[in-house]
Amino acid sequence: MRSVTYSMGVSLDGYIVGPDGDFNWSEPDDEVFRFVTDEIREVGVHFMGRRLYETMLYWETADQDPSLDESMHEWAVLWKAIPKVVFSTTLSAVQGNARLASGTVAEEVERWRAEPGEGVIAIGGATLAAEVGASGLIDEYRARVYPVLVGGGIPFFPRGERRVDLELLETRTFSSQVVYLRYRVAR
Repeated sequence: MRSVTYSMGVSLDGYIVGPDGDFNWSEPDDEVFRFVTDEIREVGVHFMGRRLYETMLYWETADQDPSLDESMHEWAVLWKAIPKVVFSTTLSAVQGNARLASGTVAEEVERWRAEPGEGVIAIGGATLAAEVGASGLIDEYRARVYPVLVGGGIPFFPRGERRVDLELLETRTFSSQVVYLRYRVAR
């Protein structure tokens, strides 16, 4: 059965986006970017909300951008190939290798888990991850912790989340002082 992962960059004080909507502090250096590229190779489908979908839409055609360096081009090609399921109550259509969700997030996760195929089910965006986490469907939490305090914004973990015990699987410290933490949900 496919596992469900939630992986994002996060400030040390726990936010994926600052109070002003800015997340430029999480721009990866070359080493972290290679790591994220390797991580995206594991993804079989990516679930995301409207905001993340709109932020990532550029990458659906970025492989045609001649100004991209080799590593960014590689990432664009990998991203474009991944099927995406977008959860939105305001969008009527999506572009690229994406479709609007036809059911609840729990129904979509169960559908993808039941289908044959490889790769993890990646959850993108804190709001969607909160819903999936509340349903007990996340198997792994993966955080790239950036050495910055942003003072507010959109939290990596929602307030009022139920207790979830975790088992540490992996840590890594990058030369940029970003720390990767990978946890499995203890069941």
